[in-house]
Amino acid sequence: RLGRVVEEFLYPAMEDFAIDFMVDRGAYAKTIKINLKHFTLIGATTRAGLLTAPLRERFGIVHHLDYYTPEDLQRIVRHSASVLGVTIGDDGAAEIAARARGTPRIANRLLRRVRDYAQVKAHGAIDRDVAAAALQLEGIDLLGLDALDRAFLRALVVQYGGGPVGIGALAASVNEEEDTLTDVVEPFLIQIGFLQRTAGGRRATSKAKAHLGLSASEQPRLL
Repeated sequence: RLGRVVEEFLYPAMEDFAIDFMVDRGAYAKTIKINLKHFTLIGATTRAGLLTAPLRERFGIVHHLDYYTPEDLQRIVRHSASVLGVTIGDDGAAEIAARARGTPRIANRLLRRVRDYAQVKAHGAIDRDVAAAALQLEGIDLLGLDALDRAFLRALVVQYGGGPVGIGALAASVNEEEDTLTDVVEPFLIQIGFLQRTAGGRRATSKAKAHLGLSASEQPRLL
């Protein structure tokens, strides 16, 4: 989050296009006003709650961005492939887009990994089969979950019976930092309906258990 002093400098800049500097101290203190050229301030954050209300409310327009649709991601993948000089079919672009978690930077990262695989195994051309084989090698499943995502869900379902369980216990189970789980792993799992955050802790949904291929008999029960 921004420091208090930085925020207070921004207030007059955002409202009056000016910045006030305090020079000297005590009886000799005076304020110097520096006028600024008109500008547009654009801010972006994934943790709006860490901004103070006075700063947040000074932005005239506030939008909340959602994940990209598979169709939008396909267009992004095809464009990126043309920039990289990679031959890719519509089915190959669709396969990558489907596993990109609704995020362009992930789609582009997966495209580069699939390109590397295609250059060695498929003469540089990417179709659905090539993309699927490359992503399977990377450990990216059909929904875009990686090894850490699946380890998190498996620990929640197998070790803790689906929850509820605290994030600290889950972090210890998968040998990962709590911040990594809360900021990187959990948001997408919540978005696709695999995870619930409750007052008692994290709880896996039936969709998560089905995705892992776990039957009721494989989940621990209290005696």
